[in-house]
Amino acid sequence: MATIDARFQLDWPGFQLDVDLQLPAKGVTALFGHSGSGKTTLLRCIAGLERPRLGRLSFKGNIWQDEQSWLPTHRRPLGYVFQEASLFPHLSVLNNLRYGQKRSQATQRIALDQAIELLGIGPLLDRKPDLLSGGERQRVGIARALAVSPEILLMDEPLAALDLKRKQEILPYLERLHDELEIPVLYVSHSPDEVARLADHLVAMENGRVVAHGPLSETLARLDLPIRLGEDVGVVLDATVGEIDKEWHLARVDFPGGSLWTRDRGIPAGKRVRVRVLARDVSLASAEPAPSSIQNVLHGHIDAIADDDHPGLQLVRVKIGDTYLVSRLTRRSAVGLGIAVAQPIHVQVKSVALME
Repeated sequence: MATIDARFQLDWPGFQLDVDLQLPAKGVTALFGHSGSGKTTLLRCIAGLERPRLGRLSFKGNIWQDEQSWLPTHRRPLGYVFQEASLFPHLSVLNNLRYGQKRSQATQRIALDQAIELLGIGPLLDRKPDLLSGGERQRVGIARALAVSPEILLMDEPLAALDLKRKQEILPYLERLHDELEIPVLYVSHSPDEVARLADHLVAMENGRVVAHGPLSETLARLDLPIRLGEDVGVVLDATVGEIDKEWHLARVDFPGGSLWTRDRGIPAGKRVRVRVLARDVSLASAEPAPSSIQNVLHGHIDAIADDDHPGLQLVRVKIGDTYLVSRLTRRSAVGLGIAVAQPIHVQVKSVALME
């Protein structure tokens, strides 16, 4: 499989970046962590905007930099999207796009018309940037980055400067990029919702180092370094809408190993979706549960157990078919249930968040 191999050591006063990563050269890889964790610095090293003390970078087998060579940013086949679009104010949207296209010497992998259609900016082409909303400007900025026909797209918190309404406006377009473009995307974010909706692969960073990385669902299900994607530990599942119950306004989402019912959001049957299940919403039972208000009951076995970082609590990973869920329970409950690895268990899921 084609990969992105990145090793960097960079020293600044009060901060050190030290990473050694091999990432898939496909899909969306999220660089996730708190402010100051090193996400943007790593992205800038990959772009060639920072030159670290020690660095080696290869993309699909092509060396971009090592001890003997250095490919400057303008010769790296990448597109870069900043937090602010920084469009040329004297040019129309179309001419901003054409400017980026003219600067590219690459084979045209992404037609300008395709970039315009993907980002839904056709009606904006004759406008100047000062007549665009923040969300519109950022969509144009992304289209301009695609206009250079990059082999990889780097995105540095592209929604950070937008309010919630504008973020919700632009997220569906980012999902289209994920679904329809074949080029890999490195996406810096500290937003749990953005990562849950967009990422295939997760790199969790802290204090300039990588604390965990791997496929999103597997990495979130790790108990040795439980990653809070927001307010709690939990997993993200790729699923398909299998059935709509119009009478009760519910939708059934199917995943490898089972299915869950959630509120109908108007998504048609057959469409692929993502769902987030938090540990606090997963309870366990050693016997078949009695009928209750919890409608989602699954059957699996205990795969792993670990102490939570809160005294008196434990995290339990359950395997259901090929899928993992994580539950948080008190140590007292775990002892009472006789929780042990490989034990068959009944799983009750109280709430499911459909990412939209």
